Amino acid sequence: MSYKTLLVHVDDSARSEARTAFACDLALKYGAHLIGLYVVCQEVLRPLVTGQESLDLGANEARHAQRMNDAQARFTAQAQRAGCPFEWRAPSGPSVETAVLHARHADLLVFGQEDPEDSATHIARYFVEDVIMSAGRPAIVMPHAGRVATFGESVLVAWDGGREAARALADAVPILKRARFVTVVSVSKRPEDSTAEEIDVAAYLERHGVRASFASVPRQSGMGTGATLLNQLSDRHADLLVMGAYGHARARERVLGGVTHTLFETMTVPVFMSH
Repeated sequence: MSYKTLLVHVDDSARSEARTAFACDLALKYGAHLIGLYVVCQEVLRPLVTGQESLDLGANEARHAQRMNDAQARFTAQAQRAGCPFEWRAPSGPSVETAVLHARHADLLVFGQEDPEDSATHIARYFVEDVIMSAGRPAIVMPHAGRVATFGESVLVAWDGGREAARALADAVPILKRARFVTVVSVSKRPEDSTAEEIDVAAYLERHGVRASFASVPRQSGMGTGATLLNQLSDRHADLLVMGAYGHARARERVLGGVTHTLFETMTVPVFMSH
């Protein structure tokens, strides 16, 4: 298994270029075709109008077209400098549904964490979360803060034996095979219950050429599993977290599991997610 088609989300935010650069490096590493998918917020904020004043929709559309052209120029220049095969897509339509449609034809997705200090990172409510939950494809979510100095050298895999964790483990194998250190961490498990499962996971990874160590970490009092994983990332100097994304639909709103929600809000390193 390898990643032959990568899709990176491009927007008007300050972090978009760094995300594209990361995706270009990843595409070169795996000999992949790179798709730049331009999807931005389509909400039109209508100010209060008085008298004959009204929102100039024509001017708004012109500004959108200019921003899209600028984004395409930046993406094209980066991909050409990197030397990876690429294409640009700027489809119309509802943001989540459109992104999901294009994501389903890629092997791996690259998104960015929403930054409350940068309104251009807001595409739609729970945009990244909903795309990951609906696309059926693994995704790497980049943190909005800090610089990603290394990627995939020391990897922490969150393991609970569930479907989502198993899916994430399998989807991440190409990255794990290149890692120098892989640690599979189970949180809030009694050590005596984890031995047989660790043997199975170790054998699975070994057949893929991955040597992994294992750790069973008790969840500290007053601290959730998500916070425990964040501490483990720091303690082990890991530069990537691999985890299953948990959630369920309730009415028309996507409800994330507690660990997934915590990591989406407070991630400090890139997070590889599968659902």
